[in-house]
Amino acid sequence: MLLSESEDPFLPTPQFHLSGHAFQTAPPYTPPTTVPACLSPVPFSQFVEAVAAMVQAWYMDESTADPRMPHRAQPDRPVGLEQLRTLGVLYWKLDADKYENDPELEQIRKTRNYSWMDIITICKDSLPNYEEKIKMFFEEHLHLDEEIRYILEGSGYFDVRDKEDKWIRISMEKGDMITLPAGIYHRFTLDEKNYVKAMRLFVGEPVWTPYNRPADHFDARVQYVKFLEGTA
Repeated sequence: MLLSESEDPFLPTPQFHLSGHAFQTAPPYTPPTTVPACLSPVPFSQFVEAVAAMVQAWYMDESTADPRMPHRAQPDRPVGLEQLRTLGVLYWKLDADKYENDPELEQIRKTRNYSWMDIITICKDSLPNYEEKIKMFFEEHLHLDEEIRYILEGSGYFDVRDKEDKWIRISMEKGDMITLPAGIYHRFTLDEKNYVKAMRLFVGEPVWTPYNRPADHFDARVQYVKFLEGTA
C-alpha cells in the first residue's frame, strides 16, 4: 500500500495510518550539545603534547667536545623507555607547573618513599662554586642510593652506561622526572642554555656523596651488576 504525501512519515505529520493501524512518527532529530569523551576527537595540540611526553634518549658519539652539545651518535641510535627500564632507570612525565600541589607527584613519593625534598637551581648566578660543581657533576660516578631529579625549569642531560658500557644520553626538560638506581655509573651536565631548576628527592636523610669510577667494590655496584645480569 502506498502512502499519500500527507501520510509520509518524513514530513512533520504526527501520525500516519497503515491498514487501519496508527503509528507515531519519530520526533525530529536534535543533535547532542556534548559529545561523549570516548568519541571526542583528540585536539592536535594534545596529540603533540603526548608525543613530546616520550623520553628523549640516544647513544652518544665519541667526541670529547663541549659536553653541553647533544653528542648524538651517527647514524642516530635512539633509546626508548623499555631499554632504560632494563638498566633500572625510571622515568615519568609530570606537570611541573603544579609541582607544589600535584596528586600524581605525591603518589609517586608515597609509593617509593621519597620523604625528603629540596629544590636546586644550577646556573652561574645562583650556584656557589659553579664551575667546580659543573665539573664534579660531569665526572663519571655512582651513588650508594637512588638519585631522583624532577626538572621544574630549564634543561640538561643525564648520561648513563648501558650493559656494554656505552654511554646513553637522556635529555631532561621541564616536567621530566627520573630515578637512577644505586650503583649505576652516570654523570650530569647542563645543555647550551646553562640553566636548570630541579627538585631533588631522597629516601630518608639525603647523602650526596659521589664515588668516582672505579668504584666496583661497593656493595651497591655489586648488586647493580647482578641486576643487569638478571635483565640480560
